[in-house]
Amino acid sequence: MKIKEYRNQFIQTLAPIYDEGEAESFFYLILEEKQQLKRIDLALQSDLEFSQEEITVWNSILEQLRLEIPIQYLLGKTSFYGLDFEVNENVLIPRPETEELVDWIIQSQKSKVKSQKIKILDIGTGSGCIAISLAKNLPNAQVFALDISEKALAVAKKNASLNDVNVIFLHQSILETEDLEQEFNIIVSNPPYVRNLEKQEIKKNVLDNEPHLALFVEDNDALIFYRKISELAQKNLANSGQLYFEINQCLGKEMIDLLEGMGFKDVELRKDIYGNDRMTKGCRE
Repeated sequence: MKIKEYRNQFIQTLAPIYDEGEAESFFYLILEEKQQLKRIDLALQSDLEFSQEEITVWNSILEQLRLEIPIQYLLGKTSFYGLDFEVNENVLIPRPETEELVDWIIQSQKSKVKSQKIKILDIGTGSGCIAISLAKNLPNAQVFALDISEKALAVAKKNASLNDVNVIFLHQSILETEDLEQEFNIIVSNPPYVRNLEKQEIKKNVLDNEPHLALFVEDNDALIFYRKISELAQKNLANSGQLYFEINQCLGKEMIDLLEGMGFKDVELRKDIYGNDRMTKGCRE
């Protein structure tokens, strides 16, 4: 079968679930990964064909997409802040909003003396996307990354090696940590923040496939991780150290109140590319 013919069949099969543009983007992502062909190759060589073996592989992937398994898990990788990351069912798929958080931190360091060494801690690192992106772009930083999941840390360690950066990984539960036992200039976290009451708003492909441990918190204590990390930051941030969070878009005011109530200065709330309250920063005196 000609690849162009299969492409049309592929998009039509996914049309009831995904919009046409998204289905088409899936096709070209898989084409590049499985066949090492780009959109331009198909345009210039309209007679390219799939073998029966290749069609069998593609049909298997297509069926999994119909079941709404995320394409990043099917391909085993994704891109984040210009870097490649391996992902599987043990880690969240990195989001564009989190890239904005990373960029905020990187931009905040541009005016600093480049020879000045800084220490950064990423809490709840998952795939390692935040920690590794910071290590790659801030050569003066010593980066630590912490997670409760050993399986997530195994993925993050592979990603650090893949991107040729040195990150110190720590296996521990932040909620059971009383002291981080060293001082950091920056602490950053994208902790679980989706309330159970918001589950019905979560897309099926996320709800059925991504790790709930990294997503959900109880309705009656949605800020449990933010409160605990902020308490630790008061002990373990250096003077003028910065605390960054990705947050639940519905809890911007509550996060401002929490940080200011705990004595952080210059507290700032930022919106993401979609116009939602998504990031906060506070400074320790």
